[in-house]
Amino acid sequence: MRFFNTTGPVNCKEHYCLNPLDRFDLEEILLLIRQKKYFVMHAPRQTGKTSCLLALMKYLNENGKYRCLYINVESAQTARENTAEGIRSVLAEMASRARDSLSDNFLQEIWYDIFQKFGGSALNEALTLWSAQSPVPAVLFIDEIDTLVGDTLISVLRQIRAGYDKRPGNFPQCIILCGMRDVRDYRIHASKEKDVITGGSAFNIKARSLRIGDFSEKETRQLLLLHTAETGQIFSEDALENIWELSQGQPWLVNALAYEVCFEIRENRDRGRKITGETVQQAKENLILRRETHLDQLADKLKEERGRRVIGPVLSGNETPGNIPEDDLQYVCDLGLIRRKPHVSISNPVYREIIPRMLTGTVQDMLPHETQWYVGEDGRLDMKKLLTAFQQFFREHSEHWVERFDYKEAGPQLLMQAFLQRIVNSGGRVEREYGLGRKRTDLLVLWKYGEKTQRIVIELKILHKSLKMTLEEGLPQTAEYMDKCGAEEGHLVIFDRGEKSWEEKIFQREEEYEGRKIQVWGM
Repeated sequence: MRFFNTTGPVNCKEHYCLNPLDRFDLEEILLLIRQKKYFVMHAPRQTGKTSCLLALMKYLNENGKYRCLYINVESAQTARENTAEGIRSVLAEMASRARDSLSDNFLQEIWYDIFQKFGGSALNEALTLWSAQSPVPAVLFIDEIDTLVGDTLISVLRQIRAGYDKRPGNFPQCIILCGMRDVRDYRIHASKEKDVITGGSAFNIKARSLRIGDFSEKETRQLLLLHTAETGQIFSEDALENIWELSQGQPWLVNALAYEVCFEIRENRDRGRKITGETVQQAKENLILRRETHLDQLADKLKEERGRRVIGPVLSGNETPGNIPEDDLQYVCDLGLIRRKPHVSISNPVYREIIPRMLTGTVQDMLPHETQWYVGEDGRLDMKKLLTAFQQFFREHSEHWVERFDYKEAGPQLLMQAFLQRIVNSGGRVEREYGLGRKRTDLLVLWKYGEKTQRIVIELKILHKSLKMTLEEGLPQTAEYMDKCGAEEGHLVIFDRGEKSWEEKIFQREEEYEGRKIQVWGM
């Protein structure tokens, strides 16, 4: 029985999978190999890079025109600045992979002697000898290249560059470097040269940079329906739409949601039971609450300064793309955290939800959350009572709590979301929309009571220039979002970060826009 894979490369005999060779332009890659080009293939973590490289290696070797070797150099990461140790690890990996993948013992027999003689520069010599004895041109794929650190990474890049003119007879005809980032984004701290070296300068022989993309909506459906074809279990149309909408085709998320809903939710192991949109939403919540490894890795990227310079303004919505360095935008895009079209925003709804939760996790744990206080006798959430309580909380504690956030520019919005998330965890969920230049954060609270679902829009804005101008902008935005979401209740929360007294900032009033009543809250 096959299943949806969420760990490591796919094995199409064991996992539901799309043909890895269809994930990129095979014709273009074959052309680059024929032209003896060295190039980069990159994609975010758990997108399918390794699966694609292994499939391409198999294709090239079966074709017979090349001898292709795949290696993974992540084990050399621990060598850090110890160049000789790093190169030793790379050579051992090459020898092992050549023996196992190609039944080629040449490197196994010579690599240690070469290392003993050449030390940290032995990679160039090993590639020269291995290529020279190959009956057909050699091709090398180096995976996880950007896990190497400092002088070790510089050494590998420069040794490859130094052998470039010897190809194809005495050096690989083509080398593909594969990692999360394009080589141009490498900022390498060299201890020997006491300087920061860019990847582009250390590897200026790169001909192209190719990115492996996410699944399309069609590909997402094709993958999911493989499960139906093998087991007979049906995905409802809203389940298919929900998985696509939540993941936006991010391969790990597609597989993780599908695995959770088909294999982890016990009642759905009955293959006669239809997979519904509601259970997909539950699967999403399960993944977030468990902080699966893939999602947890986002936290590390959020701590990076380059990530912070982009994600902070995205969360607050106040900056425009032109105010953020292009290199930072592209770097965070390459990591898979944002997409740049149609506007700069978080890549998918799951990331949009988990990023604020990650940034406010400690705060959530320490906030009041007596949900019953905000729930009426009919089971409906009393949002006016809840926002009144938050208004008082914000007045008393905002300066203290906002200072706890690394992303202070988005502090008020994050504090509001933390307060709200803590309340709705027991009976609802919050959907979020935000992005660069939107100058607002859209929240949709979905609260179940009985067989019905309460839909409440909360629009968060920072006061700019004047209250009058902020209202003129915010009321249409709130009404538009209410219409889009089919919400019966709308609230516009305006944070005033100016030097005013709380008596001036705090207010509540009701406004009407095109027949819709909107409650406005000043804070």
